[in-house]
Amino acid sequence: MLSSRMLAIAVAIFLVEGTAHAQSVKIGINEPLTGPFAASGNFVVNGAKIAADEINAKGGVLGRKVELVIEDNKSNPSEAAAVAEKLITSDKAPILMGAWGSNLTLAVMPKLIEYSIPMIVETSSAAKITTQGNPYVFRISAPAAIEADALGKIVGKVGVKKADFLAINNDWGRSTVEEFTKMFKNNGVQAGSVHFIDQSAQDMSAELSKLKGSDADTLIVTAPVDQLTLIFKQAAALGIKRRMITTGGAQNPDQIIQQAGSAANGTFHLATFIPWFPEETPNPEGTRNFVDEWKKRGFTPAGVAEGFRGYDGIRTAVAGVEKAGTTEPAAITKALWNVKLEGLNGEISFAKVGPAGKESGQSTPRVFMIQIVNGRISVPHF
Repeated sequence: MLSSRMLAIAVAIFLVEGTAHAQSVKIGINEPLTGPFAASGNFVVNGAKIAADEINAKGGVLGRKVELVIEDNKSNPSEAAAVAEKLITSDKAPILMGAWGSNLTLAVMPKLIEYSIPMIVETSSAAKITTQGNPYVFRISAPAAIEADALGKIVGKVGVKKADFLAINNDWGRSTVEEFTKMFKNNGVQAGSVHFIDQSAQDMSAELSKLKGSDADTLIVTAPVDQLTLIFKQAAALGIKRRMITTGGAQNPDQIIQQAGSAANGTFHLATFIPWFPEETPNPEGTRNFVDEWKKRGFTPAGVAEGFRGYDGIRTAVAGVEKAGTTEPAAITKALWNVKLEGLNGEISFAKVGPAGKESGQSTPRVFMIQIVNGRISVPHF
């Protein structure tokens, strides 16, 4: 049996550790760790862990450690909403980050309003995320409109005269088609046919066969990275030869090269982070440090282009807590409007978007164009 002195010490240690745990600043992470979007969700979580460890190594926030409460939304909207409720009600997280896909994020958003909890949106790009009126949404990723605007500035130099669309049939894909169609119209480019694919589709040959007969010189492709590799392979097998431009922030071009091989050669990708060329990023030193840490931890090299989303997302959430000076959700929500942070892709700060009185926050990340040439990633100069 323990002596009374040893028992007292054990109880004291337990109480101290329990208090320290209770005093941590929780950030709820709602990401797809299984299902069709699992690879991307796990990369985002890896980036989030790097950020949390860096912050904690410097003393945390408000004198407390940052604790990531990580949950799997299983690439399913209903699950994403349930996960959000758990993080808010059971885990008592005062701020969330998520939920990767636009359909997942849109499913979570009513919970933010119900419980008055802010969320950093690190990846989703559907327009309605910030236009439908949700004052608890703070997006650091580029919506389709920002991507379209970036392409619009160089569309003439790229040589696009007519473009067809192949897009995933969800809010992300539909929003991309809508925003890029408007951009093309404003720039005198003809928008051609539109073909949608299911998020679980593996065989896109029927849609690609229809596109093969088109006279468009460009195909805009919006789909997760695993589908992109299949699309490039199937397009090559069908002998489709035209300019292909992907949207969505260049999801893992390294993975595309690995899985699609020569079929990916010549493809263009709109990117919001170019870790392969730190000197061309807005934050070269931060980019190098992040890439070095990613490699040091042995994370999948191809995932670094998505991992930065989680890294900047957690840093933004912590900046909001720090500026608020408290873990009260209302105070954090208010403070996020005044956050200014040097992200890996430029300054993170929020402008108001959406209906008056219910505006969401939208940061404006940089958007780059990259190209895969002979199995390597390059920055084309038009």
